[in-house]
Amino acid sequence: MSRILVLNCGSSSMKYRLYDGAEVRDKGTVERVGEPGGGPADHESAVRQIIEGLDLAGLAGVGHRVVHGGRKFSAPVRIDDRVVAAIEDLVPLAPLHNPANLAGIRVAREKLPDTPQVAVFDTAFHHTLPEAAATYAIDRDLAERYGVRRYGFHGTSHAYVSRRTAELLDRPYGELNTITLHLGNGASACAVQGGRSVATSMGMSPLEGLVMGTRSGDLDPTIIFHLRREAGMRVDDIDDLLNYRSGLLGLTGVNDMREVLARRDAGDPAAALAFEVYRRRITGYVGAYYALLGRVDAVTFTAGVGEHAAPVRAAALAGLDRLGIAVDPSRNAGSGDRVISPDGAEVTVCVVATDEEREIAQETRDVLGL
Repeated sequence: MSRILVLNCGSSSMKYRLYDGAEVRDKGTVERVGEPGGGPADHESAVRQIIEGLDLAGLAGVGHRVVHGGRKFSAPVRIDDRVVAAIEDLVPLAPLHNPANLAGIRVAREKLPDTPQVAVFDTAFHHTLPEAAATYAIDRDLAERYGVRRYGFHGTSHAYVSRRTAELLDRPYGELNTITLHLGNGASACAVQGGRSVATSMGMSPLEGLVMGTRSGDLDPTIIFHLRREAGMRVDDIDDLLNYRSGLLGLTGVNDMREVLARRDAGDPAAALAFEVYRRRITGYVGAYYALLGRVDAVTFTAGVGEHAAPVRAAALAGLDRLGIAVDPSRNAGSGDRVISPDGAEVTVCVVATDEEREIAQETRDVLGL
């Protein structure tokens, strides 16, 4: 099998994996990129540091995570100058992430000029959304001119986890209806019908949807106008508030669900309220997606909170017994990829560890015909 390097650039971090076939030969994460007193000065420096520190003999390709592909990219593509220019055009839709992704691409092409490179887009999995799911009810011409629509994110995670759920249940992927819940510092829900995304909670940006570590998720747009008019806040300040000072952080002062749970268990009313706000949002999306799908075969939790926070899983699905959804307490307390619903449950509830880098590596191989 071929060797593939995966570069996953976040806004302030850089994760890498070197695969030799299915085996991970090297991996790591460069943290605090560009932060004062932190790691490398910028993403370009981080990528140079990674590439220069790896044994890349026999490398067949490099897979790059790119957050936003807009409407231009519905699948992973081999990178050339035209693709780079198109990703640059999409920076206004992802100003925090696409520039970091582009930095990784530039350095990798410079340092590995003879190695084919592939862009794998977070948004691509959601290109199967029906137009009714992707369209916001605003002026049509204005929306078209400025690219205002639902794009969805965490696509590589939802693709990997929904496919892994089918494998876990030994069911054909094309016949399974699954609700996947990616619950980490960023969080999103997705309704997957026969391997196709048909609804997802994140929208034009990753801000919409579930309550997250620092993001508000769904809120009345009037709040923005109200803060501008009554509090005198600048648009950039409101943007910062909703993306970096809201969610669990805004409600409790911490963005780590483990700390929120500890405080709730110690009797902190702010933590108890935050937990209830968090879980109600998830419950609501599960119910809505059940209605959209008509039939649900599985609900699957993934990512940091989804994989490790048993109280969140239990609370998020509590009260859904009438829909055939229930959690078995002893199974919920276990570890690893597993089923956590009772025997004979109408809807199987699963926990699956996400592996976005492995998904990127596989999609890179598919594009390169390896």
